Amino acid sequence: MLAQEIVEAVQTRRTSPGEVLQEYLQRIARLEPKVHAFIRLNPRAQAEAEAIEKRLADGENLPLAGVPIAVKDNLCTRGLQTTCASRILEHFVPPYSASVVEKLHQAGAIVLGKTNLDEFAMGSSTEYSAFGPTHNPWDLERVPGGTSGGSAAAVAADLAPLALGTDTGGSVRQPSALCGVYGFKPTYGRISRYGVIAHASSLDQVGTLARSMEDLALLTDALSGPDPLDSTSLPVLPKFREALEQTADFTVGIVAEAFASGNSAGVNAACENFRATLERRGVRFVEVSIPSLHYALATYYIVDTSEISSNLARYDGTLYGLRVTGQDVGNTMMRTREAGLGPEVKRRILMGTFALSAGYYEAYYGKALRARAKLKADFDAAFAQADLLLMPTSPTPAFKLGDKLSDPLSMYLSDIDTVAINLAGLPALSLPAGLEGGLPIGLQLIARPLEDERIFTLAKAFEKASEGAFVQIAPVS
Repeated sequence: MLAQEIVEAVQTRRTSPGEVLQEYLQRIARLEPKVHAFIRLNPRAQAEAEAIEKRLADGENLPLAGVPIAVKDNLCTRGLQTTCASRILEHFVPPYSASVVEKLHQAGAIVLGKTNLDEFAMGSSTEYSAFGPTHNPWDLERVPGGTSGGSAAAVAADLAPLALGTDTGGSVRQPSALCGVYGFKPTYGRISRYGVIAHASSLDQVGTLARSMEDLALLTDALSGPDPLDSTSLPVLPKFREALEQTADFTVGIVAEAFASGNSAGVNAACENFRATLERRGVRFVEVSIPSLHYALATYYIVDTSEISSNLARYDGTLYGLRVTGQDVGNTMMRTREAGLGPEVKRRILMGTFALSAGYYEAYYGKALRARAKLKADFDAAFAQADLLLMPTSPTPAFKLGDKLSDPLSMYLSDIDTVAINLAGLPALSLPAGLEGGLPIGLQLIARPLEDERIFTLAKAFEKASEGAFVQIAPVS
């Protein structure tokens, strides 16, 4: 069922939150051993369902009444382990919940469980989890993307109707593309980051995943808005469901550099189909250029790793998480980090520490900040010609498990179409746009800051025009 159908059925008493929950738990029991979307399920889920039933009986208006939602395991959940898929936080139980989790409870949703991810949200395939990889429901021998691969796989396999992820360099959008679902990253500040375990603070954003635009808007409306606990939160009220009813009277800029080379034939064909489908409905298309896009990946991996080096310094075995006792404080820190952190996390800490070190700061980090500003200026220039921009979400469909683990640079190239949007602080949405070899392809719509709703208007127009042709539950059985 779609989330909006669950809400209607629960509110009209045709079913109960507990009955909905049991249906999903039965499906998870059957399919989860194959997909491995979850790190753990929520043992309090049934109690949450019963509490929602009482709130409905008391007359509360609950926009997500009875909807089970999967939550990425780098979002704090009070009383429920939050591991970041890392051994160093394997037994960490937060004393508070992230603001988005609190908003889920306020809206009447059920936290179904915590989904798998690349350790500390560093990766592009969900293979870097300390608890094993997630499998793509469309082909169990392929990756679901990353780092929100567990969330995307859960939605694609209908193990959950909705999911939360985080997006630092494409971590909601890229797995959404590879798993054939919708994934949205808002303008930086429109959804609270309070309670997100930090990776790169100037880039991290909470994102939403769903199998339809109606469901995506329902969830995004419930989570958006100002939060006094997040100093970067913006005082902007959401209107995502309203946006679905608006007319898509837009000019769309096709980013030339993103389609110049490197894409599979199916990705380019999906772009042409998207254009032809919407041109028949009055949407205008022009070609635009973002010259500095070629520098986005290098810029991102300097900014990202530098912030990682700072943020992850707190995991030292002295305050919380894993502790491996050594001969002295310094040796304890070293042994704890050696035992508790995986190879990709260690690699990024080393890269970031080097970029920030004396003698190299200006050569690397300072230069990356200037490149980031140039990239933002180039996006601004492109938006002078178009209302929205179109790029691939991923240059290819999902690759096979293990194919890129021995080549970190090849793995980093998986992010080539998504990282620029985080660097520029823009909103973007990945939508299902076709199939290649039986595997989903995603395209990415990008808007100016705070014009997030325009993306929803155009994505809904394409969904309606294509009659849901690509909104399929993956053929896992």
